[in-house]
Amino acid sequence: QKSRTKMGNTNNNDASSIASLPPLIDHQPPSSCPLSPSDLAARIDGRRVALYFSAGWCPMCTSFEPDLLKFRKSAAEAGQSVEIFYVGSDRSALDTIRRAERLEMAHVPFGEDTAATKRKYKIWAGSERGQFGTGRRSGVPAVVVLDGLGEEMAFLAAESEGKKSLESWPLDRVAGVWCGVEDQ
Repeated sequence: QKSRTKMGNTNNNDASSIASLPPLIDHQPPSSCPLSPSDLAARIDGRRVALYFSAGWCPMCTSFEPDLLKFRKSAAEAGQSVEIFYVGSDRSALDTIRRAERLEMAHVPFGEDTAATKRKYKIWAGSERGQFGTGRRSGVPAVVVLDGLGEEMAFLAAESEGKKSLESWPLDRVAGVWCGVEDQ
């Protein structure tokens, strides 16, 4: 059974509201090491959290990433740190691991966990239509910003808007800051 961490935002008056993130693998060597609930809690505490849907073979993705990484750095320098988790549309598990390491992001494990995350948010690469169908809201790249309860707070349409999509990230909203943890 996979370990899942549940988060609750102490800024929210409803402390019983809890949502879960998909399983995550750390990007730091040794690769393929699942993040424990306590490691994940420490990593996201006080940060804004997002899922980044992308693929290494996608030119739009690789051209968007310098802006995304610059945004992450600028947000941290402004005291609004963000933690971005990679949801890959790469061709193999090894490709996903390598990309996550290069981007310095933990990632959703390649396979069924990634597929479930793509289905939940309806975001996948055009080349994955055979697996997921045509009912997507976006291709890659795309960013889903999560609130402190793990619910979607904002969708950044990087595929169609590129760098400009980052302007719609709600960094100033307190509901986007993650605090507290409760194990399942």
